[in-house]
Amino acid sequence: MATPRPIVLRVNRDTQEVCVDPATPLLYVLRNDLACNGPKYGCGLGQCGACTVLIDGLAARSCIVPASAAVGRAVTTLEGLGTRAAPDPVQQAFIEEQAAQCGYCLNGMIMSAKALLAANPDPSETEIREALRFNLCRCGTHVEILRAVQRAAVLQREAHAHAEIEAIR
Repeated sequence: MATPRPIVLRVNRDTQEVCVDPATPLLYVLRNDLACNGPKYGCGLGQCGACTVLIDGLAARSCIVPASAAVGRAVTTLEGLGTRAAPDPVQQAFIEEQAAQCGYCLNGMIMSAKALLAANPDPSETEIREALRFNLCRCGTHVEILRAVQRAAVLQREAHAHAEIEAIR
């Protein structure tokens, strides 16, 4: 193990300095040093998606990303999306479609869906399945999750249209 050293991370729009071994998985730094509990530990191998975060807007499995690889990049966890009072459209869609059973995979699913919809605001079912291929749900709510992402696309387009109208006023 290397000697811990200070690194600066930008997480959920806040700049944070932590003293860690640069090879430490980003997941551990987020959870243990920065109190971001959105990304979950699932497999530690990058195969289940429970730890998914956004790095510069792209879905990344934080259990296999060294903390040093996130230096100078924008990291977003579930905590960086909406709030209970004002959920992000993707979060709202997952609520409306009741896309959770145990909920353990949910945060990673939401982050992967967020990345997909940023790149493709109107994905097909095949494109949704492809975007979620690294996210596993052991409870079997796959149909609800697909519906939630489709619903999120609609909610997000509506939110963008509303924002454009408000900007004109």
